[in-house]
Amino acid sequence: MPVTYLIKFDVVPERRDRFLVLLNDLLDAMRSEPMFHLAILHQDREAANRFMLYETWESHEDVLEVQLKRPYREAGHRALPELLSKPREVSIWEPLRADMQRA
Repeated sequence: MPVTYLIKFDVVPERRDRFLVLLNDLLDAMRSEPMFHLAILHQDREAANRFMLYETWESHEDVLEVQLKRPYREAGHRALPELLSKPREVSIWEPLRADMQRA
């Protein structure tokens, strides 16, 4: 069953550019994973250094056992303590319904 993660980041202002470089590299690498569905990066309209990542994968077990151990994640995970002003917030959601505009 697909699973969605909402991850909120409060970034140290002086480290914003480095955070975005590492996160964009991570998102580019994730995109080619077979269990990956979707990722959307959001920025808070009222706080330029607050971000939310909406990320959907096919399986929570795969995320825990495979995806979190991918080598391309190492640099970003190691850098988080110096990039963030507080620990990231992670919540896990199961989709019940999805609606999209038809093209």
